Amino acid sequence: MSGNYLPRNPLAEALGHAMLRIGGWRIEGSLPALDKFVVIGAHHTSNWDFVLFLAVKFVLRLNARWFGKHTLFSGPLGGMMRRWGGIPIQRHLKLNTVDQAVQTFHQSREMMLILSPEGTRKKVDRWKMGFYHIARGAGVPIVLAALDYPGRRIIIGEPYWPSGDEAEDLRRMLAFYRPYTPKKPEYAFLGD
Repeated sequence: MSGNYLPRNPLAEALGHAMLRIGGWRIEGSLPALDKFVVIGAHHTSNWDFVLFLAVKFVLRLNARWFGKHTLFSGPLGGMMRRWGGIPIQRHLKLNTVDQAVQTFHQSREMMLILSPEGTRKKVDRWKMGFYHIARGAGVPIVLAALDYPGRRIIIGEPYWPSGDEAEDLRRMLAFYRPYTPKKPEYAFLGD
């Protein structure tokens, strides 16, 4: 079994299936048969987005890592967030998270890192491009994953290999997301 997938955990799988079934959600597409890649989940406009991607993690038994605001990791839920693959990020400190992530990719035989390019649930004027620089520095593809709230679909796209032309790559990635409507469409960055 690849290191990107966890052994069966019937409780986590049942929880994931229940979370999706209650809302009528389905997963479309599949993750690539690659050892290393970055996944971006967009558009991140609601706390429900995290719940849905967590359900996918449980259902597909993904050994996925993700960055989260350090405050998510304090208190009684902190340990659980770490067990679910969370890596606390202290955004107020000027640490080079991209370099650290690239180094971790280089040191790992298998790694799946899930990030939100918005970096928040609010309206943004641009995507944070750390995911792009991590993928380029690590020499791994980016897998695009979208939430389509009206269709109750979680769409997993094909791997996208960044070309180095950041503006063109961003344009192509945003084109993937345009057909899908997030929970709060007014918060979605469409690059216009």
